[in-house]
Amino acid sequence: ARFDPDREQRSSADAARRRMEREFGVLLTDEMRSSLPTLAGAVLDSYIKPRSEQLQVLHQTLGALLEQVSSLDEDRILRAFRDCMRATLRTNHYQRVDGKAKDYISFKLDSSKVPGLPKPVPFREIFVYSPRVEGVHLRMGMVARGGLRWSDRREDFRTEVLGLMKAQQVKNTVIVPVGAKGGFYVKQPPAGNDRDAILAEGVACYRTFIRGLLDVTDNIVDGAIAPPERVVRHDPDDPYLVVAADKGTATFSDIANALSQEYGFWLDDGFASGGSKGYDHKKMGITAKGAWESVKRHFRAIGKDCQSEDFTCVGIGDMSGDVFGNGMLLSRKIRLLAAFDHRHIFVDPNPDAETSFVERERMFALPRSSWADYDTGLISAGGGVFPRSAKTITITPEMRLALGMDEGVEQLTPNELMRAILKAPAELLWNGGIGVYVKATTESHSECGDRSNNALRVNGRELRCRIVGEGGNLGLTQRGRIEFAQAGGLLNTDFIDNSAGVDTSDHEVNIKILLNTAIQQGQLTLEQRDELLVDMTDEVERLVLFDNYRQNLAISLMQALSIPRLGSKQHFVRTLEQQGLLDRGLEFLPTDAEFEDRKLKGQGLTRPELSILLSYSKIVLYQQLLDSDVPEDPYLSKELQIYFPTPLRERFSETMEKHRLRREIIATQVTNSIVNRMGSTFILRMTEDTGKSSGEIAKAFTIAREVVRAREWWAEMDQTTDAPERVNIDVTQGIWNLLRNLTRWLLQLPVTKLEIAASVERFAPGFEQLIAALDEVLPESYKLRYSEQENELVGHGYPKAMAQRISALGALNAAFDVIDLAHEQKVEVAEAARVYYDIGEALHLKWFQDSIESLPVQGRWHAHARGVLRDELYAQRRALAAQLLRGPAPKKGGRVQNWIDAADGSLAYTLGMFKEIRNQVSLDYPTISVAVRRLAQLVAAGKS
Repeated sequence: ARFDPDREQRSSADAARRRMEREFGVLLTDEMRSSLPTLAGAVLDSYIKPRSEQLQVLHQTLGALLEQVSSLDEDRILRAFRDCMRATLRTNHYQRVDGKAKDYISFKLDSSKVPGLPKPVPFREIFVYSPRVEGVHLRMGMVARGGLRWSDRREDFRTEVLGLMKAQQVKNTVIVPVGAKGGFYVKQPPAGNDRDAILAEGVACYRTFIRGLLDVTDNIVDGAIAPPERVVRHDPDDPYLVVAADKGTATFSDIANALSQEYGFWLDDGFASGGSKGYDHKKMGITAKGAWESVKRHFRAIGKDCQSEDFTCVGIGDMSGDVFGNGMLLSRKIRLLAAFDHRHIFVDPNPDAETSFVERERMFALPRSSWADYDTGLISAGGGVFPRSAKTITITPEMRLALGMDEGVEQLTPNELMRAILKAPAELLWNGGIGVYVKATTESHSECGDRSNNALRVNGRELRCRIVGEGGNLGLTQRGRIEFAQAGGLLNTDFIDNSAGVDTSDHEVNIKILLNTAIQQGQLTLEQRDELLVDMTDEVERLVLFDNYRQNLAISLMQALSIPRLGSKQHFVRTLEQQGLLDRGLEFLPTDAEFEDRKLKGQGLTRPELSILLSYSKIVLYQQLLDSDVPEDPYLSKELQIYFPTPLRERFSETMEKHRLRREIIATQVTNSIVNRMGSTFILRMTEDTGKSSGEIAKAFTIAREVVRAREWWAEMDQTTDAPERVNIDVTQGIWNLLRNLTRWLLQLPVTKLEIAASVERFAPGFEQLIAALDEVLPESYKLRYSEQENELVGHGYPKAMAQRISALGALNAAFDVIDLAHEQKVEVAEAARVYYDIGEALHLKWFQDSIESLPVQGRWHAHARGVLRDELYAQRRALAAQLLRGPAPKKGGRVQNWIDAADGSLAYTLGMFKEIRNQVSLDYPTISVAVRRLAQLVAAGKS
């Protein structure tokens, strides 16, 4: 009744009815017939009714029959079977090839309706079964992507795939699709060690798995959804299915794409990224280059340029590997002390950076190299290459010194030497291998899920390196990362560091979707498309690496604010947990008690923990934007254009507007822009402080960013590589403050809907006028303060013109008030600015503004109170400026000076109160509230 495509035909229904009548004769006991006299008749009568009514009757019948089961265990098992049937959305069981059933079967399920599944519960999954192979594909949303793995875990390959999907979900926050992962297990591998025979069976099973996925997936033909033949669907249209290479399937993309083309699938060779007509990740070195952006950021944090200064390194991997090999060629200043893979251990106690770089480059170019191919004549004294199969290895004095071993160590087993390498006091540990090598002290080896490395795995606090670069996946457990970071180490997470590969694949798929549409429209040929893909390789790489750069900068900014704003992080975690969007135990985030303990100790969150918050904030915001009208805003077509390389923007801008994933690309771009620049808690804080939706906040932020041309500021900052990390973070925070204040101002406008283009047009000219007038209208005390900051920035390597603009950021926080005042009072922006700033000078309002920003925040309501005080101070200052601008311009002196000279009683009282408050040693919320209230009374007195 649920899946037979012929069930609604009368002949088929009658046959099924007769079959069921016979089966009821066997199934129903006399006792059941007497206690449920109408049961069989109801079922049999339903066969001539529509499918939905048949299903309703069958569900009721099953429920009645289950009540007859006396065993609790049997009842539980049978109900689980029933629930799995209900959760099944599609099957290929009724499809035929030459009139015969297929030799495999696929089931598509709504995982949320399957009882007892371990977390995280996927959005959908497809299970493929045959005598030769079993496979599962899990995904977290309608538009999802991830690799397919050849698993070696027969009993629990779904558990393996689930863990990989969880990691993919947080990794994919930088790209359009959400996380997905697939895996298959070869059930009848050839006997012996014939690699070709094993590969052939693996390929055959992979083909069956891919067919099983495509069998139950919708297609798009001539712009319309085309459901798979002879499949009854119990879910909405669902045509997006994208796969990628993973462990064991690195060379299988062309196989998958050939099957996609055989099925006439709409994605064509965009179905599996990285094929012969796509971007070769190893050739590009893109995964390693992305992780190296993290390495460079960490080195900047310790005051070192790893591209121009020698540094020591130990590693996991060998030069034939994509991530390790490419990574060890990304700086000519690497002094690689030691490394190991599954075959050899390499030790070079005192390497020359340039000589060893050239040798690694030679090895990387070899077809199948190993550390045994390293020219031993180039290895420094006391080093060598040792097989992991050796019984023991002699430890030289040079090795002891380089790896930080005790003096008495003369011999070690290979496992002991590899442990020593992991714990070596090098500046960088570069992971480009496969396996879990670092755990937390509180974790057992069994919790790591990698028995093969139990003998050499170390604890996070045992690492003596300064930095860990995670080119490979799962090299450290999350608790191991946190332990290392709490001990002073610098690292992010694997899903942050090595996201460039998936980012490249996503660009490839979306570019192919665009260009395949152009091919269908006759705008270019397939050969021209392939040439264009090659020509755009360098720009795709730049776009991808910029994503890595921005995520690292975002985490650095969050880290700088982590201690003073730890309460907001705690509130964010608690809120997501209450909404069922986050399981902090699953992500190893602190409990509320642990948050409180860190506050008492003056500790913030570590970079690995902040990486989790960054990703989850993107996951939540992305979905909220998709559910809003934000992607429809015409102005945001710019974000769609920015996503694609320049040649595509120039030639296919109109075609882009009809891109199948237009909304998703825009939502992703806006999400990344907001969270990367404003942090994980910005949207939640704005929502709670203003009552506005995420979509409205996104529009307001976009307006503020465009008006101040923040992207130009950020681009200039990116070019300033000589400044210390601390200075760059301070500057970044200054821009953050400006955008926060302007976004908040826009959200308080009495309008029902913000229009981005109209708002930018309204405020952008005035903002430029204000910047041009600052030198003329700012009071001398302001100029002195900003001049000191400007000189400091110039001293740190910032260009003078840029330093001038950055130093004036504080004066621009009220830009929208000033511009709006000018429009409202019909005066020049410069005149409105002069009055506004002169009021601030006369009443020392800048001091009060800074005091508000310095108020301690202990929880959500303190933060809310601080925001209210800030808003009220700005509002009353603006109201006062409006009063003075309404009067005629004085013949002599300025408006504010004449107002001060008049010195009425209310103003004199206010000045006296403010002077007394400024003399206090410390300020609190009540005192500031009194000052702001007094300012409101001064405004009211001016109206009377």
